[in-house]
Amino acid sequence: MPRAKHHRKSDLQSKHDLDNPEWTKEDFARARPASEVVPEIVAAYRRVRGPQKRPTKRLVSLRLDPDVIEHFRARGPGWQARINSTLRKAVGLS
Repeated sequence: MPRAKHHRKSDLQSKHDLDNPEWTKEDFARARPASEVVPEIVAAYRRVRGPQKRPTKRLVSLRLDPDVIEHFRARGPGWQARINSTLRKAVGLS
């Protein structure tokens, strides 16, 4: 009884794979964004934020010391909100 041939991963991903050929420069030149080819499918999966439940905050650029940023980031997601809360308390708004 013949033994089954075991393929290495590199054999399965060779450049001679007819089901998945390597792209040429011409292929890349012809490529178009999915939003142009099938816009209805892209639109169905594109997520859009709904209206904010609280008043809109303003975007500002603020320079902080690296250790301050790391202190807040080290405690996980929501670090920017925690900075905002700390500043509100510091100026007596909370």
